[in-house]
Amino acid sequence: MIKIRPRTVVAALALCALSLCGLPGPDAEARPPGPAGTPGHAFDTLDALDAVVTDVPQAKLGLSWHPGCPVPASGLRLVQLNHWGFDGQVHRGELVVRDRAVAPLLQVFGQALQARFPIRQMRVMAEFNGNDEAAMAADNTSAFNCRQVTGDPSEVSQHSYGDAVDINTLENPYVDVNEKVYPPAGAAFLDRSRQEKGMIHRGDAISTAMRAIGWSWGGRWSPPDYQHFSANGRSA
Repeated sequence: MIKIRPRTVVAALALCALSLCGLPGPDAEARPPGPAGTPGHAFDTLDALDAVVTDVPQAKLGLSWHPGCPVPASGLRLVQLNHWGFDGQVHRGELVVRDRAVAPLLQVFGQALQARFPIRQMRVMAEFNGNDEAAMAADNTSAFNCRQVTGDPSEVSQHSYGDAVDINTLENPYVDVNEKVYPPAGAAFLDRSRQEKGMIHRGDAISTAMRAIGWSWGGRWSPPDYQHFSANGRSA
């Protein structure tokens, strides 16, 4: 059962209940739980998504949000949740997303956890000062970031609306309109016949769950954006 501790979350999250049994506990790098009911509280049981949804503290927005962004800070939510790591352990991650994207994304990441789909790390973009290239180089999974499209500054990124997610950015690289690869080390993963940990393929747990909630995958574009999923099927 996904355990959702709503502090500012809509009732629709109750629709996201899934069975997620038999997972091991976190390793020493995963954040330890605090007392129940406190902001630091992370886990009741270690075999569940155990999502906590709150308003977004300013420190978790940082340079990823500024006045003039298409979504007000009040329309965003901080989601703390468990995810399967590359090390075979459960870790605690954080995403900032649009309020209406919370429920569908919990469904997706719940199914990913159940399938043991590995995610390298999941840190909010404030930790990268809103720098998309730095986040991609770190193989970070993230959602909201009010910015232009990387490699095409004439367009506003869909991430500015909080209803787009980039997953395992190294193993799932992005190719811009000028055919530049981001991150550069991801060029080796443009060969999608590879079956490496964290890669997204058609029909796997991530792509199937995203399709079920109506989100589209940039891996089908030309040039491709293998890391990107969005509610409206666009990068901008």
